[in-house]
Amino acid sequence: MNEALLRSLTPSVIGILVRRGAGFAAAEDAVQEALVEAVRVWPAERPRDPKGWLVTVAWRKFLDATRSDTARRRREDLVDLEPEPGPAADADDTLQLYFLCAHPSLTPSSAVALTLRAVGGLTTRQIARAYLVPEATMAQRISRAKRTVAGVRFDQPGDVATVLRVLYLVFNEGYSGDVDLAAEAIRLTRQLAAVVDHPEVAGLLALMLLHHARRASRTAPDGGLVPLAEQDRAQWDTGLIAEGITVLQRALARDRLGEFQAQAAVAALHADALTAEETDWVQIVEWYDELVRLTGSPVVRLNRAVAVGEADGPRAGLAALAELDDSLPRRTAVAAYLHERDEDVVTAARLYAVAAHEAPNLAERDYLTRQAARLNAVLKDRRTG
Repeated sequence: MNEALLRSLTPSVIGILVRRGAGFAAAEDAVQEALVEAVRVWPAERPRDPKGWLVTVAWRKFLDATRSDTARRRREDLVDLEPEPGPAADADDTLQLYFLCAHPSLTPSSAVALTLRAVGGLTTRQIARAYLVPEATMAQRISRAKRTVAGVRFDQPGDVATVLRVLYLVFNEGYSGDVDLAAEAIRLTRQLAAVVDHPEVAGLLALMLLHHARRASRTAPDGGLVPLAEQDRAQWDTGLIAEGITVLQRALARDRLGEFQAQAAVAALHADALTAEETDWVQIVEWYDELVRLTGSPVVRLNRAVAVGEADGPRAGLAALAELDDSLPRRTAVAAYLHERDEDVVTAARLYAVAAHEAPNLAERDYLTRQAARLNAVLKDRRTG
């Protein structure tokens, strides 16, 4: 069973059902039932046209779910629209479905959460982590969004800003999480950039390209996490870097700065440095100042504290960090790093161990555990030396 194939076909099948008159929530439920059926049937006999098979089965599941005495006439009309046998049209409706999910009846945060769950394939836990909220809170938000759009005709697409936010979060999960969605997010953002002339669309595309260019160097052969300063820059994709910088420069030249352009500018400064020591941290701090002004995001402030620690010394970084809430994800890891830079090995070792316990994924936990073990070994050598 090819789970990746099923995941890639899901948005198009949902889109087809929505255009045929199904409400979004009903279409999603029907497609999920069809996927379950595919998992049961396909290992023994995979259809020649997987997409056409899913459309047919999902449509029948939808009809079954809507059968009742009061809906008999509507059901007969829907039966007339049942897809004809044969290959389904080879069209990619994913980006269109992103816009449809960003429905005007939803708040931007609810639209993003719904799209990530229904189209992006992320779990409720992954979405909650991206939003820095409890999983139960996000589950309620997604449920409310589904109830809001139940029965609504999706003929009023949402705005570009919401779609950009969704694509950004999908890329981040694909880049650092359990599901590889980064390449799909880049593909869709390229499509969006081809039809929407907006500097923030270009800014997001540049940001994705610059981050993706470093992907091969982010993990060691054993799967361990490699921090930026230790990455083998010979593995960076110079073609993607050059493209990302070109796209970014064109966007910045329009003098309509947005958060994605500012983030891409930070990524470009990292990509432009031949070695970690040559990184222009002063300019990076300036871009983070712009990002704080644009977003006020606590995550941006956390990244700024790291940059301040590099530009002005670890104690300046710790002072910036002290202004942030202790519960902010990855704050403890940043504190450990800055304390180590300040040669406070005892505190750094303790904080690395705490950060490992708080880590959101296995790769980070293993890395932080190794950092704590390394410093504890240093302390042991000092005591016995």
